[in-house]
Amino acid sequence: MHPFLSPDFHVRWSTLSAESIEPDIRHALDIAKAAIEVICAQDPSAVTYESSFLALENATVALNDGWGRLNHLDSVSDRPAQREALNKVLPDVTDFFASIPLNDRLWDVLKTFGEGPEVGKFDPVKKRFIEETLADFRQSGADLDPEAKQRVAAIEAELSKLTKQYAEHVLDSTNAWEMVITDESKLAGLPESALAGAAANARAKGLATDETPAWRFTLQFPSMFPLMQHLHDDGIRRHVWEASCRVGGYDKYDNTPLVWSILDLRHEKAVLLGHEHFADLTLLRRMAKSGEGALSFIENLHSRIVPAYHADFRQLAQYKSAKTGQPIDALQPWEVAYWSELQRKENYDLDDEVLRPYFPVDGVMSGMFEIASRLFGISIKQLDTLYIEPGSAVECPQDVIETWHPEVSFYEIHDSKTGDHLGSFYADWHPRESKRGGAWMNSLHTGNPGEPHLGLIIGNMSPPVDGKTALLTHDEVETIFHEFGHLLHGMLSQVAVKSLSGTNVPWDFVELPSQIMENFCWDRQSLDLFARHHETGDVIPEEIFSRMISARNYMSATAFMRQLSFAKIDLELHIHLDKWSGGDLDATDRAILADYRAPLKTETPSMLRRFNHLFSSPTGYAAGYYSYKWSEVLDADAFTRFQNEGILNPETGRSFREHILSKGNSAPADELYRRFMGRDPELEPLLIRGGLA
Repeated sequence: MHPFLSPDFHVRWSTLSAESIEPDIRHALDIAKAAIEVICAQDPSAVTYESSFLALENATVALNDGWGRLNHLDSVSDRPAQREALNKVLPDVTDFFASIPLNDRLWDVLKTFGEGPEVGKFDPVKKRFIEETLADFRQSGADLDPEAKQRVAAIEAELSKLTKQYAEHVLDSTNAWEMVITDESKLAGLPESALAGAAANARAKGLATDETPAWRFTLQFPSMFPLMQHLHDDGIRRHVWEASCRVGGYDKYDNTPLVWSILDLRHEKAVLLGHEHFADLTLLRRMAKSGEGALSFIENLHSRIVPAYHADFRQLAQYKSAKTGQPIDALQPWEVAYWSELQRKENYDLDDEVLRPYFPVDGVMSGMFEIASRLFGISIKQLDTLYIEPGSAVECPQDVIETWHPEVSFYEIHDSKTGDHLGSFYADWHPRESKRGGAWMNSLHTGNPGEPHLGLIIGNMSPPVDGKTALLTHDEVETIFHEFGHLLHGMLSQVAVKSLSGTNVPWDFVELPSQIMENFCWDRQSLDLFARHHETGDVIPEEIFSRMISARNYMSATAFMRQLSFAKIDLELHIHLDKWSGGDLDATDRAILADYRAPLKTETPSMLRRFNHLFSSPTGYAAGYYSYKWSEVLDADAFTRFQNEGILNPETGRSFREHILSKGNSAPADELYRRFMGRDPELEPLLIRGGLA
């Protein structure tokens, strides 16, 4: 019995114990190794597509399923015994996956067949699968000499170990800090929703009772950000800011040496594979094509918005001066969110808290489903769920879906015309100490055409308080729509080859479906489907909606520059590492981002110590953070078609499903984009949308 490898579509999470990890993953490794050996040992004259490329595709199915379930639990339900068991098998799993493209016998079989005459007779998807597989192998070192191959494999193993340590340091140092306040007068300015959440958190931790109230705050975003944005007490905001800057940056949690080691290993790997730097290796088959291509894109956008960015901060400094009677001066980093929010409220008479009652999480989900149903020809229904404590003998009733936590919900997606079951997914929206920060989508099972997919969407949104409905900010609503866009890309895929399916597309194309969904959070017609008061059912009043739209581009250059700064330092370190390697991390950060940072009175320590996007996996968003802005260009441009043809026009939606959502990586990304838009993307719509044209 190997629960992590169970073929059940509905995962029995309570059976996935720490004790099962090592035997299950090692068994899956044995299955995969045996399948690879069968491919290598066949008679070269008898090789077929089915016995080579398709056999390779199928060789790791059990391992991918088991490893995917384990890493998912590591992200949402971190436990000491589970972490220890995962770290035991991590080197062997990493070694195995690194060994596949470095296997000479396997490469001979694939290259011989893949470059042979038979391939010319195949359909376009099979041809692309063969081309992409050969390119993957070459990009991973298949043509290297034996000594270089051995070194590449060793680098991959070390990167897996170091990036796992990095992510653990971020999670553990985040959880190591708390702030408990017993004097409510110190919390002046904090919204009622944040007060209630902090009070409930303190009670749950046994730090408060109804008779002796207290308020507990953490570095999880829904707890920390309202403090930074609303709290009048400058000293407390400074204390929280300083704590957030120390995540991944002190004592046993210090990620500084890991950052440099990871960067050095990536660079060494790229050079071994014949590239000048890691960015060129990583972007070889992405839309940007090269590190310099991506850097030029970022620097071009930077030059267009830098005047507006500095104007934002001059205006904010003037506003603070006018309100305090003090001379105009640069702000402290812990003052920016606070004074920005005060100015926004005054300029637009709009408080985020006024919008919260219109965004109950269940209402947001159901309205979002309605939008997707109208546009893409699907129906979505929620199923009953049950959380079972791991290791208990409780049986899950038939027609009830087991989950990994009581707050997790489960849904099915069907084609509204045929009734076909396209996919199912879990949703888990609220923070826990055992769960890493941020929001993401992932796939647990990729189905063949006619077979359902299984996926998940995860977030760390404002939690419910005292059993009441969780009410979200508009930013959190956008995040849910964003992750749902990724999910649709996975669930609506209809590609005959799993490794070309869903979100397995070039990294700078993968954000298009997610970011285009965010647009529906701003349109009156689509908002009315989900933005309804949790008590009255009323839609957002027109005067509030008008203020919301007017405030949309408030300090948009600042938000724009924040993303550009992340992309800039990412590319700069991965392109010009020889210039920076081993230096003082904070000084390096300041030098690279001199033209991307606001002139604040106190220097901000480098975010590189807690930047999971770049350093919590061997590649991830490394040399690829520019993809967010690249995809914003695509989504702003592509959304003009929805605007021109009708925001909820089903014909436009079906076209997007047909040409983008269903196609995965079955054709080049720029070709898929042209099929939907009839032309190449244009930059101007993004600048217009941001009020920066």
